[in-house]
Amino acid sequence: MTFTLATVNVNGLRAAARKGMADWLAATTADVITLQEVRAPDELIADLVGEGWSIVGEASQLKGRAGVAIAARTELERIDLDGMRRGLPGVEGDSHTGRWLEADLEDPLGNGKELTVISCYMHSGNTEKPQTMTDKYAFLDAMMERLAQLRADGRHAVLTGDINIAHREVDIKNWKGNLKSAGFLPEERAYLDRLLVEGDWVDVHRTLAGEGPGPYTWWSQRGKAYDNDSGWRIDYQIASPEIAARATAAQVDRAPSYDTRWSDHAPLVVTYS
Repeated sequence: MTFTLATVNVNGLRAAARKGMADWLAATTADVITLQEVRAPDELIADLVGEGWSIVGEASQLKGRAGVAIAARTELERIDLDGMRRGLPGVEGDSHTGRWLEADLEDPLGNGKELTVISCYMHSGNTEKPQTMTDKYAFLDAMMERLAQLRADGRHAVLTGDINIAHREVDIKNWKGNLKSAGFLPEERAYLDRLLVEGDWVDVHRTLAGEGPGPYTWWSQRGKAYDNDSGWRIDYQIASPEIAARATAAQVDRAPSYDTRWSDHAPLVVTYS
């Protein structure tokens, strides 16, 4: 038995649907897909994703901003969409909404433990706007505490989504030119060090893909970044060790050309056995 989990920042679900996301949905083998930057009200999400999927969203209180969702194939009865947990405990304010959503999958490893799947859309931050960095660090602090709680409860867990941090130099093409940019600051990267180097979590994509550089998951819309593969790896599946050990394959579903993209991110798809 295998379970395939995909994550993608859609950069506006309405725009993605208009640009051809349906073709990817029809071709993907994913059982569950986590979505970020949905930017659509919850009542429209199911219509935009289409038939064959059960989907729940967490919209931002700031209209047209953020928004996360989790979609599961209709026939997948083992996922508890009714038991969704919306929002990240420990953070308050409109800017923190539409950024965290949890769902539980029944016992995928056969040892009596549920798997918690998280769709996360981290603040991007901007060093020229200090409040945005304050918001990002507050969210990261709360995220670390929540992940520790999940592990303390004995759950399997996979944190998926647009974390908006490139962890290491191999995760960003132009790392020398971005040493002072949000998304590659030492203070941000230190959080991933705590999770992946010091903590009890595994970067599944990096583990399966090797030492890189890349594969990247986001490319700027400007210039020839996509054509030159000058990207960032900021979309992750970060798993507790028991479930990470079952990961057998990972791929980035990169569009064949700039004009065939339906988002500035590409889906990250991981299969677990």
